[in-house]
Parts: sequence; C-alpha cells; structure tokens
Amino acid sequence: MKGLISIFVFLLLGFHLRAQQGENITIYTITNQQVEPATRILEHPKIIDSVKANPVKDYPLLFFQAETTILLDTIEAATVETTEQLSKLYPFYAKAGIGSIVMPLGEIYYSSDRSRNLHYGANLKHLSSFGDIKDRSKVVYAPAQYDRSSAGAYFGLNERNYQLKMDANYSNNGFHYYGIPDSSISADSIAQRFQLMKGSAAYTWLRGDSARLNLSFQADYQHFLTLPTDTTKIWRSKEDNFAFKTRGWYNYKNEHFYADLGLRFNGYKRGILDSVYTIGDTGFVNNNTIIDFKPGVWTQALNDRLKVELGVTITGDISAVGTDFYVYPHAEFKYAMFNNIFIPYIGLKGGLKQNTLQGLTQVNPFIRTTVELRNEHNPYDIYAGIKGSLSKTLSFNVGVHFMHIENKAFFVTDTLGTYDNYLTVIYDTLNQTTFEGSMTYQAGEKLKIDVMGRYNMYQLYHNAYAWNLPVLQFTARGAYNLYDKFYAQIDANIETGRKALVSSDAPDAQFVEGQSFVELGAIVDVNLGLEYRYTPRISLFLQANNLAAQRYNRWYSYPVQPFQVMGGFTARF
Repeated sequence: MKGLISIFVFLLLGFHLRAQQGENITIYTITNQQVEPATRILEHPKIIDSVKANPVKDYPLLFFQAETTILLDTIEAATVETTEQLSKLYPFYAKAGIGSIVMPLGEIYYSSDRSRNLHYGANLKHLSSFGDIKDRSKVVYAPAQYDRSSAGAYFGLNERNYQLKMDANYSNNGFHYYGIPDSSISADSIAQRFQLMKGSAAYTWLRGDSARLNLSFQADYQHFLTLPTDTTKIWRSKEDNFAFKTRGWYNYKNEHFYADLGLRFNGYKRGILDSVYTIGDTGFVNNNTIIDFKPGVWTQALNDRLKVELGVTITGDISAVGTDFYVYPHAEFKYAMFNNIFIPYIGLKGGLKQNTLQGLTQVNPFIRTTVELRNEHNPYDIYAGIKGSLSKTLSFNVGVHFMHIENKAFFVTDTLGTYDNYLTVIYDTLNQTTFEGSMTYQAGEKLKIDVMGRYNMYQLYHNAYAWNLPVLQFTARGAYNLYDKFYAQIDANIETGRKALVSSDAPDAQFVEGQSFVELGAIVDVNLGLEYRYTPRISLFLQANNLAAQRYNRWYSYPVQPFQVMGGFTARF
C-alpha cells in the first residue's frame, strides 16, 4: 500500500515539473561556507531518489463502519384453538379373564403419571390351568396342570447429565412332567417348580454428544432355584448368575468410538459335591467366569450413504478345567441406494454364549435339572442381504446366514428314568445355513401386517439331525384397528421338518446312522384376539388359541392343548 502511494505522489510531482518548463527560476539560499574535515565514507554507494514520499500513517485497528439502525417489529404470540386435550393418565390397569379349560387370568399394573424425568411402576401377574391334555387318539396324559405367578417393579430417573434405571422381578412357575400317556400317574411324583429372583441397575453418565467421553455401567443378578417335591432342600438345583458391563463411547465428526468391558459369572450347583442321591443324580459344583473386552468404531461416509462398523471381541472363558481365550471379529457394511429405498448389507460377527440352567429351562421346561452346562462358541456368523422400502407403507428384508457353532445344545429324550417324560441336553458342533425373508405393511395406526419365512439347512458332526429344530418356518402377524373401538390381532406359526432323538423301542421309531428318531410332525398354530373398547377406560376381550385344534407335539411326547378360548375385561382407574 505504501509503495502505491509513493508512486502516486511521484507521478503528481513529475506532472507538476513538466507544467513549469520554460520559466526562469532564481533560488536564494543561506549556507555555511566553513569546510568540514574530510572523513572516510564507510557506506556503500546507493541511489538516492530526489523525490521522497511523505510517510503514511498506518492504523491497522481503525476501520470505517457506517452507523446502522435496527428496528424490531412486534410479533404477536401465536394462538392455537383446539378442543383436544392430553388424555388423562390412570395409574392402575387391571386385566382379568377365565379360559375354557378352567384357566384363570389376573394382571394388575401401576405406573407413575406424566413426568419429565421420573417414572416408576409395579405389576402382579397370574395364570394357571386345571385342564387335562389328550393326544390325537384322545388318550389322557398324566396331570398337566400348571401355574405361573410373577411380581415386578421398576424405577427410572432421567436428568440432563445422567440416567438411572433399576428393576426387580420375582417369578414362581409350577408345572408337571406330563409326557406320559397315563392319567393314573400321581401329580406329586412329576411335579416341578421354578423360582427366579432377578434385578438390574444401570447408570449412564452423559457429558455431551460430540467430542465428549460418555460412560455407562450396568449390573445384573439372578438367583434360580428348583423346588421338586420329592427331594430334600440340599438336593435342589441352584444357580447364581452375575453380570457387569461398562461401556465408554466418544463421538468425533463422523466417527463413533466405543469400548465394552464385561464380566459374566455363573455358579451352578446341586446337592453335595461327589455324593450320589439317586442313580444318575450326583452332587456337583460348576462355576464359570467369562471376561469380554470389545473395542470398535462406527463411521459413515459418502453423504452418510455408507455406514461401516469395525470391532473385535476378546473373550476369556475361565472354568474348573482351565482357561480358554477367543477372538471374535465384528464387521458390518451398509450402503443406502436410491434415497434409502434399497440398502444392501454384509457383516461378520461371533461370540461366546454362556449357557445357564435358567436359560435352558426358558426354552424347554421339561428337562432334568441336572444337565451339563457348556458355553456355546460361535466363531463366525457371516450374513448378507438387502433391505429397504418399496413404498411408504411397505418394507422388506431378504438375507442369508452362514454359521458355525460349537457346543450347540439340543434337547433329547432322557432314557434313564422309568418313563420317557424327561428330556436332557446333548451338545454337538453345528454348521447352519439360513435363507430368510420378511415383509411389513403398515397403513398408519389402522392396519399392520408382518410376514416372515425361513429355510434352514443343518450339518452336525456327531448327530444325524438337528434335533427339534425346524427346517421350514413361517410366521405371520396382523393387527387391525376399527374406529378406535374394535381391535383384532391374529398370529400364525408354522414349522415343519422337526425330528426327535428317542430310544430304539419308541413307537414309530426310524433309524439312520445308528440313531433312532421319530418325525414330530408339523406345527400349525393360529391365534386370534378381539377387543372391544366400551369406553377409554373399560374394554372386553376374547382370545382364541390354536384355531386349527392341532394336538401337535412341541417336544417328544408333549402334546399341547387343542382349541382354547379365554374371555375377560380390562379396566383403567
């Protein structure tokens, strides 16, 4: 800037000098005629311009700004005229009914009112049955009565910087090993009862959504106890399970970094160690601890169309026989195409599942409570597919899974007893390929339909078939709302290709590779539920189960109830 100003001044002076050519100029000066002593000039020669630019002052912090005036117009507050109000909440909800085979039902719930950060509640439930069960030949089986009771409570607190959740539950389920086609069997001799007490607590520390480290902690505990009537207290199977997990995550730009650290302990014992109560019933103590560490990162790119998650799980399995370490990769890739209409995906995952007695009885309650427990090792599960939406109301998903599972649990008939009414657990290595597809249709809150199909192929190392697992599965669910007065729900479940491992002298037994089995037949189970809401607080319901009246065997020698009807009412107060 200074150079430009100097050039400008120089041009002006030059122009001024050229304008005065031709005039005589006389210059008078006063000088000092004394000659100063000669000195040596030490400076180098340089050109001295005869025209010097005037210095320009620099004010780097001074700038011109025109004064502006801001006028604020007054905007009137918007008003919304409506007759709608928030529906009133009632803290209590009760449901009561009775079934066609003398099945009393009772449920009551309590929940807190509307609150921004605090919620809590409790519930009580009971369902029992006093009916008999027959097979397809109308043969009455051993007493099959059961009862299921439970109680629960929960508490939650949501604040700006943290969340706290707690819950506790107790359940008491009694039933009979009724898989004997003989109604003269004493009910007490085949009775069983499971008690489960469990609770959990979770705390989440929220420090911010971006560039902040957030932490969460969760602890779970459950105590499982069997109560058969024909054994002493010390010979009841017991199980204590404790799990603790903490997670830290950090968001930076498009990346989500996380790390999980978890501990799982299961203590399973029965009777007195190495003592024999009856044939095949020996006391034991089985403790198992699993430690997991799982770091990973989730990111997205290409305008959020590509989503990638990469991680690894390092697991240590500690038991009485030693310690094993496993490394499970975890990777998933998704890419959204055509504005999220089609989303192809591919992934790889694995893990170690801790089998527990309580978990096995959730799947099949008719097993002996002295089964061996092994952890299920899944080195890999490779999956791929495509999901998306064909319209605003129609979505779909098709995919395929390739799995390798070691120590997969299968339920088979226990031949140690007098009758084949007990099942036990065996383990084998399984390779499974599954093709599946699903479709969902939803038209607002009026109609919703879900359909899912699955085809499974199994290959085992030591068994001919994957016992009790279906080859073909089909599930359909539908819900319809008519004028917010009438509600209808229907669900259907079809399974085919199931086989059961039995003793060689079992009726209709077939033989393959030195093993005897029977075809369990198809499961065709269709259920229909209807509800009429007389008022927003009172409604009537009707539930019809097993509409096809199929006496199929869910497990070998365990036929289910045929057609059942239950009716009752619900109330809010």
